Amino acid sequence: MNGPVSEPATPAPEALGVLRDPHSVALDPFFADLEERTFRFFWETGNPKNGLIPDRYPTPSFASIAAVGFGLTSYPIGVERGYISREAARARVLATLRFFVAVDNQHGFFYHFIDMRSGARAHESEVSTVDTALLLAGVLFVQSYFDTPDPQDMEIRTLAEEIYRRVDWTWAQPRPPAVALAWTPEEGFASLDWNGYNEAMLVYLLALGSPTHPVGEQAWTLWTSSYDKHWATLYDQTYLSFAPLFGHQYTHVWVDFRGIQDSYMREHGLDYFENSRRATYAQRRYAIANPKQWQGYGKNVWGMSASDGPGPARESNLGGDRRFLKYAARGVAVGRIVDDGTIAPTAAISSLPFAPEIVLPATLEMYHRFGSSIYSSYGFLDAFNASVRGSQSPQQPVLPGWVDQDYIGIDQGPILAMIENYRSALVWRVMHSNSYVREGLERAGFSGGWLEQGPLGPTPPPPGPLGQYPLVQNPLAPAVLAQSPFAPTP
Repeated sequence: MNGPVSEPATPAPEALGVLRDPHSVALDPFFADLEERTFRFFWETGNPKNGLIPDRYPTPSFASIAAVGFGLTSYPIGVERGYISREAARARVLATLRFFVAVDNQHGFFYHFIDMRSGARAHESEVSTVDTALLLAGVLFVQSYFDTPDPQDMEIRTLAEEIYRRVDWTWAQPRPPAVALAWTPEEGFASLDWNGYNEAMLVYLLALGSPTHPVGEQAWTLWTSSYDKHWATLYDQTYLSFAPLFGHQYTHVWVDFRGIQDSYMREHGLDYFENSRRATYAQRRYAIANPKQWQGYGKNVWGMSASDGPGPARESNLGGDRRFLKYAARGVAVGRIVDDGTIAPTAAISSLPFAPEIVLPATLEMYHRFGSSIYSSYGFLDAFNASVRGSQSPQQPVLPGWVDQDYIGIDQGPILAMIENYRSALVWRVMHSNSYVREGLERAGFSGGWLEQGPLGPTPPPPGPLGQYPLVQNPLAPAVLAQSPFAPTP
């Protein structure tokens, strides 16, 4: 619908510097089912011999090093939730780290896509700084999680140390103080560098925290120097914008930004956690306004990110010529709106800690309205589009709408980790104790919150017992499916 929206304004943030408990709204039991299914994506599709995770599944795929970073993060979550034993998780982590100590790299950076078995460069893949950073975040997480005197825990910590210390961040600065996006043996460094604001915040924090090859503090100054052109008021929210929601989520998987600020956020009176909450609200408000009049959009069906799509295609429907994209970074930002009617469930769900009051109902609405059309063995399929006239789907023979056939590792990872961060703050609590993450934050000028309260920060609320959220064995009732616009016509 168009015109004014009779929705409540974004709730006011609590005072900065207070370690806000994200677990402010009770989780529906459905989230136990979603969390376990999403975990099993990493556990069951990964190669147990080397820890590699496919970029996507079930389409045959090479491995994504970023997906491996999310996979490493998933294993301790599986331990804490009772899905796997600590011994099984330790074995998978060791297989992964032993592999990455030995696999081909360039000054410690890895090729973005590699063969699932051999680890050889896939096709003409680039050495990627941001994907290496996502891998390293998982490496540092398991380094801090496996903290006992057990010899295998000690080996995990030693291997993680070697992998992180080997990365020469200064090599990836052909135009210092910026860090380049990528390098290939054929072309050398890409012509573009990472500038704010986007998912590469993680790149600079890990580069600043390096004990061996750190970048200078001016790198963070450069990173934030472009912020002003992304700062705006969009759909009733004033915030630092980036169109797809993944850019507001990835770094937050591992770094607890509640109550800590760099100089830019201090000047603007908020923190990055609050900024991500505003970005989440802006996307929801955009879907309610629905300026392009897509099918299905509304207060509880929203969320755009980098995801698969039904294109490339054009259709004449909904009163005009409609262009549908393939894989694309969709979203809303200053001077940039990319919207072809495609919803990625990861976009909303991975914002659960930021805005549970709108994410919880959105997740349940997508599940109940569309049922098994979009929800299957490993949770939510990557994306769907209710405006496409008709397409093939793995879930049903022919549907009035489009549903992706794949799960994508870098979209599954934030779903799992952010559900657990909301439930127990597990990843954040563990990373509070990682000295390299702390060093990176402090060199970037962050202060306040848990950074001022010792290595582990204040004692968090304990996670609920496992039995509090029983596994939903057969949640997809026929009555629900009958209401789905994706359900086959009788």
